[in-house]
Amino acid sequence: MIHLSQISKSMQRHPFHLVDPSPWPFVASLSALSCAVGGVMYMHAYINGSIVFLSGFCMLLTTMFVWWRDVVRESTFEGHHTGIVQRGLRYGVILFIISEVLFFFAFFWAFFHSSLAPTVEIGLTWPPKGINVLNPWEIPFLNTLILLLSGCTVTWCHHAIVANFRNQAIWSLVLTIVLATIFTSLQAYEYHMADFRLSDGIYGSTFYMATGFHGFHVLIGTISLFVCLLRLLQYQLTQEHHFGFESAAWYWHFVDVVWLFLFVSIYWWGGA
Repeated sequence: MIHLSQISKSMQRHPFHLVDPSPWPFVASLSALSCAVGGVMYMHAYINGSIVFLSGFCMLLTTMFVWWRDVVRESTFEGHHTGIVQRGLRYGVILFIISEVLFFFAFFWAFFHSSLAPTVEIGLTWPPKGINVLNPWEIPFLNTLILLLSGCTVTWCHHAIVANFRNQAIWSLVLTIVLATIFTSLQAYEYHMADFRLSDGIYGSTFYMATGFHGFHVLIGTISLFVCLLRLLQYQLTQEHHFGFESAAWYWHFVDVVWLFLFVSIYWWGGA
């Protein structure tokens, strides 16, 4: 028996995409809740907190994979992403990036609230006494150059896709992913070498929350770019239809800008 949605789509006379019912929004929400609960349990030393967090994180990665698979299928093989649909998706990505700006604004607010008016509890000085801050002109400055260079290579890839220079698009995207991996590795090494931890007062809290969440966003952006590379190798990104890569590139430029603010405010000014 033919489903009613299939009949309606076969007689569709408008350029909009009527999305099929999907379980992935609910599963993704449940996975994010498990990650949050498990993370809080782990930080407060509850039993099996790490297991709850890892289970939620693995479920979230699986949901990302199957949800992206469905979106790719709808856009590439079923042709549902018309010009008007792509315009709506662009508005959605812009609103998402604005929400991310507000997300990081909270961390910068906490940092400047504590650093501009240090309290008696931290010695009326910033950085607080006993904190050996990181040298901003070593790994942080190197990471700044790497991230800025990755922003150039991802822009190169975008122009290559628009100009239909396939080989340039592939190699520039590979170079972007390599630079992103180097950035993440250096950030992890910096955390390992730091003399302070998340629990070391307000400085450690604001430092690791801001830079840690930025590192998480870099990881998500790297995964998005890797998915775009696989799609590019399979001829799924063309001159007219490459919004998946365009959204990942916008997200990557946002990550670049946030890091510049982190470097100037937390590493350079905040560590002086």
